[in-house]
Formats: sequence, C-alpha cells, structure tokens
Amino acid sequence: MTSGQRIGLHVSAAGGLENAPLRAKEDFDAECFQFFSRSPRGGGTPPISEETARMFRENAEKFGFESYIHTPYYINFASKNKRVFYGSAAAVRQELERGSTLGVKYVVTHMGSAKEWVEDPKATATPAKALEQAIKGLKAIYEDSSKFSARLLLEISAGAGSVVGDTFEELGHLLSGLGRSDVHVCLDTAHLFASGYDVRTKKAWDETLQSLDKHVGLDNLKLIHVNDSKIDLGGRVDRHEHIGKGYIGKDGFKAMLAHKDLKKVNFILETKHDALIYEDIAFLKKNRKKS
Repeated sequence: MTSGQRIGLHVSAAGGLENAPLRAKEDFDAECFQFFSRSPRGGGTPPISEETARMFRENAEKFGFESYIHTPYYINFASKNKRVFYGSAAAVRQELERGSTLGVKYVVTHMGSAKEWVEDPKATATPAKALEQAIKGLKAIYEDSSKFSARLLLEISAGAGSVVGDTFEELGHLLSGLGRSDVHVCLDTAHLFASGYDVRTKKAWDETLQSLDKHVGLDNLKLIHVNDSKIDLGGRVDRHEHIGKGYIGKDGFKAMLAHKDLKKVNFILETKHDALIYEDIAFLKKNRKKS
C-alpha cells in the first residue's frame, strides 16, 4: 500500500481499543483509521493494559494500518480557568502517551475557544493574548520532557464563535510559538470551507494550498479529515455532510484527490455511519490519484 492517499474513517472503539482496527477493516474495508481512546466528553481515563496494547498493535499491523487518535472535545488551551487550561494539557499528554503505547502515528486535537478573551461577541479574530495562552498550553504538554512516538497534529477549526486555529495564520503562529519539529497540522475540508477557504475546484485548491504553504508549510500537513459541508462557504459553522451532498460537492473532492501537493497525505472520513458512508469510501477510493 502506498504511503499516502490511504482512505479511512473514524471508528468506534466500543468493547475494547483492540476492536478499532478490526472494525475499520471488517466493517468498512478501510486502509487507515481514527478513534477515541477514551470518552470524548470527559470522565475517567481507563488504563491501557499490556494485553490490550499488544492486541491493538497486532490487529493494526495485520492490515498494515496507520492510525490516529482524536482528543476529547473539552480541550481548551485558551481557557482562563486553570483547571480547564492545565487539564487540557494533561489530557493531550495522556493521549500522546496512550498513542505511543498503541503504536498510533498521530494524535489530533482542536485548540479550544477564546471566548473568554473576546469583548465583542461578533468578532471573529482571535485576540493575541488568547493565542499566547494557547501556545503556553501547548508547551505545557511537553513540560515533563516525556518522549512520544506518537506526534501531535493541530486541527484547523471551523470558525464557529471565537475558536482558536480557524485560519492558516493562526495555525502558523501556534506552530512557530511552540517551536517543535514534532508537531504538525491536520486539515478538515468542512472546517476549511466554513472558515472561508474555497475547495470546490482545482483552482480553489491551488489557492488554498498556496496560502497554507505560505503560513504553515506544506510539509506540516500530515492528515486531512474529509467531510462535505452542510454550510456554505464562510458560514463559520461546523456541520459535516456526506461527500457530494453538501456545498463543496464531488468536483471539490475529485480535485483534492488529484492534487499534486496531496499525494502523500492520508484521508479520514468523519461522516455519519449510515448507508451513505460506504458510498463516501467507494468514491474516495475510485477517484484518488493513481501513483
């Protein structure tokens, strides 16, 4: 299997983490997968036993999988609340530890909301102080000098409210401020589109990726979440839709799959697990760039 353009999706780890790679292959014939290693909405963090880690690794290696963990939803590096702020750093550190135990390639995280720093509720730009707070939080992940085989990806946000990291400029600022060579970025097509980056044509992808290269660097792009959007361009709301059923449309995803700058990137679907997700997977496999 090629090192890029593998087609996968987010799967459940219900019944045991070791089931996630089996579910990805047996239920969806995926080539890579993403999952939550614990409840995404909070609560305790169950330990990973040596047996679970062994079985997960064996099941993933059986199918030649690359895998990704998504962090819980409550992460907020821009929070003024110390419990939330330090808890976010601790949670991401735990996910990097857990990912390293399982042999996961990347841990994907959102950065949170800057709403506590915003005086005008209609403002869309993230205040500079909130970005500096977020950089401080990201640095706190690595304060204990732990070394992780799993690496961190900062995911672009959809621009809803006062979220952190909804522009390439902000992502570049966060990476620069953190100053680590082992932290990169994950794009999400629905988030990009909602934040005002057009991805409906080859020309639009050219312009969007040129901007990414300018502010973030194409070498830092390691993963793409593939979702059509229920919201029109610049709508600043995160609403995923099946491929070709939203405002991006099939031509946008064909252009993505054929783009020369994306031939080494893997794709993870986050669309609803109904009958249409099988059509999503089939479409991506059919239209990906042939090496």
